[in-house]
Amino acid sequence: MELTEAGRTAWDAIVAQPGTTLLCTDFDGVLSPIVDDPTAAWAAEPAVAALGRLAPRLAKVAVVTGRPARQAVHLGRFDQRERLGSMSVLGLYGFERWDAATGTFTEPDAPSGVAAALAELPAVLGRLGLADARVEDKRLSVGIHTRELPDPTGAFERLRGPLAALAERHGLHPEPGRFVHELRAPGVDKGEAIRGLVDEVDPRVVVYAGDDLGDIPAFEAVRALRATGRVSALLICSGSDEQDALVQLADVVVAGPEGVARLWEELADAVAG
Repeated sequence: MELTEAGRTAWDAIVAQPGTTLLCTDFDGVLSPIVDDPTAAWAAEPAVAALGRLAPRLAKVAVVTGRPARQAVHLGRFDQRERLGSMSVLGLYGFERWDAATGTFTEPDAPSGVAAALAELPAVLGRLGLADARVEDKRLSVGIHTRELPDPTGAFERLRGPLAALAERHGLHPEPGRFVHELRAPGVDKGEAIRGLVDEVDPRVVVYAGDDLGDIPAFEAVRALRATGRVSALLICSGSDEQDALVQLADVVVAGPEGVARLWEELADAVAG
């Protein structure tokens, strides 16, 4: 495993003092494989099992995802695992939260712009000849998936402009991903979510694992914290043929959820001594 110098420093600090570590991870493409039907993206057992080994020894484990918190908890079966007591799931980029220690969800009301955009979407998709695109109502955001269409790349690009205009009309922020456009309320992203967790936990080391464009704010937030000297940091890119935006920002690149699971297992072995 090849780590950058900064990544190796963070690794050694985790092994030396695991109880000062905040480990954060995206869900899709990191804990779960990318699949055509996002409601069937179950977390891979090896990745979650590795988290189960690490969680009791770390200050906190957090899943930071664009999915609703309830959906991520369901697909990860996190509420069925005893060793994840320190886990929190920050859903919809931090709008929602679930804490394993209490089993409680925090879910604010949906902004009116999301419902308005959702109502207008069928007409927008119909005009583009893309009525078969999968639309995912996330309550505080809406996702438009092209992966299942005959030309997913072409459809994704054709949607970019019209969906940006739709988002602007309704006060939403367009967020492109891996064959998905997401329209969400502005003001919260994964970077803000990470900064909030750092203020809450006050760790000496921050780990973040991501795979997609939506993880760039989290990577940038962690890199900025590392630059100030406040924390050491280990940035993990779950690599794929579809997206390489995080490769140059990461301390280590691994091969998808399987590679993430192997890396976390290696870290758990090192922490265990």
